[in-house]
Amino acid sequence: MDAARSLFVEKGFAATSTPEIVKSAQVTRGALYHHFEDKEDLFRAVVVAEAKELRQAIEVATKGTIDDPLGTGSKGYFEAMSIQGRAQLLLIDGPAVLGVQEMDQIDAGGGRAALRTGLITANPDLSDEGLEAVTKVLSAGYDRAALAIAQGEAAKPYEQAMAALVRATIS
Repeated sequence: MDAARSLFVEKGFAATSTPEIVKSAQVTRGALYHHFEDKEDLFRAVVVAEAKELRQAIEVATKGTIDDPLGTGSKGYFEAMSIQGRAQLLLIDGPAVLGVQEMDQIDAGGGRAALRTGLITANPDLSDEGLEAVTKVLSAGYDRAALAIAQGEAAKPYEQAMAALVRATIS
């Protein structure tokens, strides 16, 4: 998976071939197909692992935080999304290859799950329906901000904008 991740980040999903992946991983094609149905299945595993690592990074950043779990979680999110290639995998190639609906399901267990937990803590009075809507809208904002930062824009204005949106949402 590490070899595939590196190639997917370097070349993109479409330009990466399975012969390149097995050569880089120093395994046979048979070994690849023993573990994964096809290249898309391997890509899915890489994306799921990225989403899991994102959620874990946010959870580590917010562990033991009492004063401002959403602010700390935001910092954790932006730091985790700054890892080379993560924004490309989760925000560009993931939806293009796996589809928006599948990426939505993956994100529901990734960064969005951590955001949902923070929102519940910050505003326990939100209805289930309201919580779901606010979580999805803020998550989309975070993703747009992370993508802009990954494409070279300054991080600070996006971090400040998301902090303002979160404060306005939970008050």
